[in-house]
Amino acid sequence: MSKKVLIIEDEKDIANIVKDYLIVYQLTPIVAGTGKEATRLFREENPDFIILDLTLPDCDGIELCRQLRENSNVPILILSARSSDTDKVLGLGFGADDYMTKPFSLSELVARINAHLRKQDRLLQQQEDQHDIIQVDKMKINKLEYTFTRDEKMIQLSGKEFDLLYFLIKHPNQVFSKRQLLDAIWGFEVYGDENTITVYMRRLREKIETNPSNPVYLQTVWGVGYKFCTKHN
Repeated sequence: MSKKVLIIEDEKDIANIVKDYLIVYQLTPIVAGTGKEATRLFREENPDFIILDLTLPDCDGIELCRQLRENSNVPILILSARSSDTDKVLGLGFGADDYMTKPFSLSELVARINAHLRKQDRLLQQQEDQHDIIQVDKMKINKLEYTFTRDEKMIQLSGKEFDLLYFLIKHPNQVFSKRQLLDAIWGFEVYGDENTITVYMRRLREKIETNPSNPVYLQTVWGVGYKFCTKHN
């Protein structure tokens, strides 16, 4: 999906030139000529990148930068005729990620936009990856490496054992029937022996519970199903 770039620029000629150039590079430009319009488009369009001119007819660009940063981590590049160090320091201090002065190179502008977008994508991926590592008490399950440890000791799990345990841990204290677990892990929509879940739960308890006959984490909810319990008395 093409990345959206919000261009906040009151000089129409400059805005149109930048707009046309971004289209060539498969970016989706959205143009705002005032701070008020920029605020509205920011809420409605949820852009991936912002190009901000400091000289706007209805507001101060530095203040607009501060407001945008309070509401989002989207990368902001200030593009301004103001070339003083004071303006650069203020812009960067109030949340901008980059600063270019007019006149400017269109190819350099696109290069900087793409560099910031790649960095943003990496950060988002890292955040998603972190969600694949779950810590519960002294246990840690890592979906990226398909590993499970307790008390810092590696415990060997089969593929399905891991998938079942990870699914339950990712939905703490939520009760699932045997049929729901079969559908989620094995993908059985019609067929499948529900006793499979009973067998796998017994194996998992033997591997992760201190007392498998009196489980603390992998609990049975009689007449309903199973849950991974994180609320202990």
